[in-house]
Amino acid sequence: MDGCYQASMNGNAQNMEAVANVCPFAGSVNEDVIGEDLFSKQEGVHHDQYLGYWLNAYVGYASADGWRSRGSSGGMVSWLAAKMLEDGLVDAVVHVKDGPDPEHMYTYQVSHSVDELKTGAKSKYYPIEMSEALSYVREHEGRYLFIGIPCFVKAVRLLCREDGILNERIKYCIGLVCGHLKSDFFAKSEAWESGVPLDDIARVDFRHKTPGSPASDYAVEVRRSGGGEPVIKRTAELSTTNWGLGYFKYNVCDYCDDVLAETADVTFGDAWIPKYVNDGEGCNVIVVRNRDVQDLFDRHRDELVLHDSDSAEVYQSQAGGFRHRRQGLAYRLHVHEQRGEWTPTKRVKPSLEGIGERRQQIYAMRTALKNESFVAFRKAVDANDFNEFKKTMKPIERAYTRLSVPLKKRLVIGCKKTMKRVLPSGLTGKLKSMLSYHQ
Repeated sequence: MDGCYQASMNGNAQNMEAVANVCPFAGSVNEDVIGEDLFSKQEGVHHDQYLGYWLNAYVGYASADGWRSRGSSGGMVSWLAAKMLEDGLVDAVVHVKDGPDPEHMYTYQVSHSVDELKTGAKSKYYPIEMSEALSYVREHEGRYLFIGIPCFVKAVRLLCREDGILNERIKYCIGLVCGHLKSDFFAKSEAWESGVPLDDIARVDFRHKTPGSPASDYAVEVRRSGGGEPVIKRTAELSTTNWGLGYFKYNVCDYCDDVLAETADVTFGDAWIPKYVNDGEGCNVIVVRNRDVQDLFDRHRDELVLHDSDSAEVYQSQAGGFRHRRQGLAYRLHVHEQRGEWTPTKRVKPSLEGIGERRQQIYAMRTALKNESFVAFRKAVDANDFNEFKKTMKPIERAYTRLSVPLKKRLVIGCKKTMKRVLPSGLTGKLKSMLSYHQ
């Protein structure tokens, strides 16, 4: 529905309690409990309300074998997965790769070699599910590495508590910093607005690097079903790519409080930090929680460029996400509590404490933006005109901008738009990164 997967149960479940226990949102076991079981007994481990349990933090990238150029940012996810295969820590990797058709652009699959692994590089802002891949793991012996966003990693950890076979075979998890999961309306909207009709979209590369531009100034590359040259369009020129607007967001993402995949052995994300973002090749922010991963980093340090970091810098790299998922979640839970509506049990408690009226309005507007984006896209499809989407969303977006962005900042944004029209894209990108901010 609306380009999102909906959880369902096939067949008869003999243990309904176990079914509930493995849901990352309905289950009662939270990230702190899982993290304590997995990581707390290691020497030198720290605990932080935002990072969870952690040993070390870095900002850096993979400098060997072209992993950085193939990846979305620093190439560290694929590099680590390859090294775990080469060093014999695992036999296979469960990760997202190119899917079989335009309606399944990306799917969870299993790679057994470094060459197979290479086809799964880069971020995919696309709905996926993991049932077939986990069935494969249950049916085939071996040691597996699982790669996923926070709720998927948590679900795997919860599954391992209930399923002895998965617990034995899934040895490690790599977590990906997550803003939110997108409906497939997101991929279709990017491609459609880039000039590719809905019935001619084959695949969208969401993180096409633009040489000479900051890491934050990337493009999409759209491949056509009918062949021909792919279409490349800078995300800054598209209507739906402002992550803060939350277009086409899964509703459940607004009830998640885990930004940094706290149950993963190691987490990687984009280093949205001023001193790194101007590097167009990209850098990763890295949180290590498992001594095996740290040892692997130490063994192969000559293949990496790593700068020591700390919890404060890691937090700053995702400050907007933390505000939305901690303070914003407290607000949303409070609203539902006042209405007498069910909500999942979270570490964040329902509250308006410290949330001013303006900030409450901002969080309420974000919910409206999310909900209306689905309505607007369906209207555009019915009209066979993407402009219908923009016409519907523009007034809501303007109201949100007036509410959330101070006048001085709005003037800066206006200047940036003017510069886009008169300056080359590389220079525009540099100026954009200098003026960027976390909402």
